[in-house]
Order: sequence, then C-alpha cells, then structure tokens
Amino acid sequence: MPATGGVPATAGVPAFLERPGRTAWHRLNPLTKLVAAISTGIAALVAGGLVLPLLIVVVAVALPAILARVLRGLLRSTLVLTLPLAVSVLLVNLLFFPGGQEVLFRLGPLTASAEGLRYGVEVLIRLLAISGGVALFYLTTRPGDLTLDLERRGVPPRIAFVANASIGTVPAILERADAITQAQRARGLDTEGSAWARVRGVIPIVGPVILGSIADVEERTLALEARGFGRPGRRTLLRELPDSGRQRVARWAMLAVIPLLPVLRGSLGLP
Repeated sequence: MPATGGVPATAGVPAFLERPGRTAWHRLNPLTKLVAAISTGIAALVAGGLVLPLLIVVVAVALPAILARVLRGLLRSTLVLTLPLAVSVLLVNLLFFPGGQEVLFRLGPLTASAEGLRYGVEVLIRLLAISGGVALFYLTTRPGDLTLDLERRGVPPRIAFVANASIGTVPAILERADAITQAQRARGLDTEGSAWARVRGVIPIVGPVILGSIADVEERTLALEARGFGRPGRRTLLRELPDSGRQRVARWAMLAVIPLLPVLRGSLGLP
C-alpha cells in the first residue's frame, strides 16, 4: 500500500493487518521472547561469578539485539534502567565490602578494596542481564501480541491484561512526563537550570503525572467494561500468532539449562 500525501502507508491500519516484524526475532512468538527474557535474568543470577553472566549477556542479549537491529535502543534503555542502581552498587561494594584484604585506596575512614570492586562488577553484570533481557523483549514485542497469545493459551483475560498493562506502564508514564514537562516549560517553569532549579521543577511535574495515570486507569477500566471485558466465558480471538515446534523445544531448553549452570561453573573451575 503506497503512502499518500506524506502519510505512512500503515497509518490507521489495525495492528493485526500490519506487516509482520522486520526481522526474524521480531516474528518469534511472544511467549518465546518472554521465556528468553525471564531465563536470561534467572540464569545470570544462578550462574554467579563473572564469566558465565558476561557470556549470558553477550549470547542472550547482545547477539539477539544485533539480529533484531535494536542494539542502539537496547543500550539506551538498559543504561536508563540500570545507571542509578549501578552507581550505588559499585560505590557501596567498593567502599563498604566486609573483609576486603587488597586495599586499592583510602578515602578518609573508608577503604576501597579490590574484593569489593570485583563483587560490585559481578552484581552489575547481573543487572545488565536482567534489564537487557527485559528491554530486548519490550523493543521487539507488541504488548497486544503477548496478551493475545496468553489468552489463546487459556490464561484468564484479567491476568493477560495485567501482563499487558505492566509492560506498557513505564513507557506510558515516561511519555506523559515528557508531555507535562514541555507544557510546564511553555508556562515558564525552569527545568534546565541549576541542580536546585531542576529539583524544584520536579514537584510541579510529579503531581500531574500521578493524577493523569490514575485518570487513565479509570478511563481504561470504564472502556473495557463497556466492551464486555468482565463477561464470563471464552473469548473469540481475531487472529492466532504463529508458533512452531522448534520454538516450543527452545522454550523448554532455555528453562532446562538454568539448573545446569552451577554444574557447568564447577566443571570449568570458575569461582
């Protein structure tokens, strides 16, 4: 369908009539990508150490992001999600790690140890695996597709809707906060000056964001009930997302590998 008058060809087209994802990773079943994201985070926690979690980040997050052509967006999203926590984790472990023997430097009464730095880096790699897996799933999956697939598999509509809403909550809040920030700037609010001005400018933004989110929840609830969301019985789904035997095997394989990671770590002699 060609574009007309500068309007994209898919503008106004229902989601289920649009072209499939632009890469093979986008076209995977949503449940496969969800299991991959969950398995990535759990595997990084179970594996422990530094080598295996780092390998998990490369194989399960970076390579799929390259295949899906979302590496730049993945890096930006992961940085936003992990930067505040990463800085605190590194500082706390570097300066307050108990029993550190190898001293790097002293900062007054605080002592920075190599053991604390090493442990902080290990925790940071696990955070990258968790946030990277979640960001990869979000960047390559439509929330509506996940809801549709979960309902097709017999998941109650309310639980499927909660999963959909959980995925879309953060980006919706960020978009609303950006719109409110622009509106407040147009009214003369200083949000780009000194550090104190920025802190002071947060208060007029937080209130409208919270109230607007509550209003959105109420409007969405009324709209869903008007469309029979609470109606008992099985729904008639408009489409069925593709799945395959290979993907089913891959999902079980990803879950089965997790208990084997400690054994692999021990067999390789990793700390």
